[in-house]
Amino acid sequence: MKRILLTFSAALLLSSCEKAFLGPDKGSKDPLANFDYLWEEVDKKYSYFELKKIDWNKVRDTYRPLLNAESSEEELFKVLGGMLNELRDDHTNLISPFNVSVYNVALRTGKVNYYPRIVQEFYLKDQWITGTLTNGFLDSNRVGYIRYGAFTDEFTDEQLDVVINRFKDTRGIILDIRSNGGGSVFNVPKILSRFVENKTLCAYSVTRNGPEHNNFGERKSFFITPYEGTRYNKKVMVLIDRSCYSASTFFSQITKELPNITLVGDTTGGGGGLPNGGQLPNGWTYRFSVSQLLDLNGNNTAEIGVPPDIYVALDPSMPNKDAIIDRAILELK
Repeated sequence: MKRILLTFSAALLLSSCEKAFLGPDKGSKDPLANFDYLWEEVDKKYSYFELKKIDWNKVRDTYRPLLNAESSEEELFKVLGGMLNELRDDHTNLISPFNVSVYNVALRTGKVNYYPRIVQEFYLKDQWITGTLTNGFLDSNRVGYIRYGAFTDEFTDEQLDVVINRFKDTRGIILDIRSNGGGSVFNVPKILSRFVENKTLCAYSVTRNGPEHNNFGERKSFFITPYEGTRYNKKVMVLIDRSCYSASTFFSQITKELPNITLVGDTTGGGGGLPNGGQLPNGWTYRFSVSQLLDLNGNNTAEIGVPPDIYVALDPSMPNKDAIIDRAILELK
């Protein structure tokens, strides 16, 4: 695991990104000066202008005239938040003492494809809660089910050992990360290392490093290395939906190179790049994506969302059924 974390750190965290939230000391509260500072920072460092076909100069010309030297803090926040939302990116936030600006991909795209009560009431009859991993048996104990609700939730290697050993005699595992908004990317290899037998190159990362919108540094390789202890080498079905973002999208993209893992559900919400941030002259803080996650062919569509291998949606006319779980069980038979 140390090798995994070192590889990941070198590839993604020790690149040319500046340290988060470093910037000028509190100073000018002039609305136009703060607008110009934020616009220029995004212009120099944001990583997805070309992929999303964003005309950043047009965005400036649209939003800057909405401010003047007498604009209030509330008016400034509204204008800056609106400008950042033009990036269509949940890794983009503006944080003031009185409000936080968010884009919220999940509410803008797709429909709900996960209802925890359906799973709890109609599927998990012998549920265990092992740390942050809810788990149980499906299909007459022939299939294991693991619910991991947020990559912010930590778990130990020993807890993961318990869960995987519990399912050692099953024909396959369903790993449900629907509605997982992301969190620590370090938990991505911590889980996936349990489902590989060989060190596998899965993706690349590149970081914005120049004034032009297409200026990026060298590719950094991301590998999944087998865990040295308890592993599971049978089929794994990973359930995803449009509410999967950031580390969940990263996780989903990585699985594309792991032959025993299949994605079932809906396209993820995106957020493949890593965010970084700083401070405005007035003391507010911000962040936005500064890197791209690339597949082995050099494509960066993870930012738009990772598509499932098998598309399935919940059927509102069947309130007691989870069609995505049912299809995953079918695939494992």
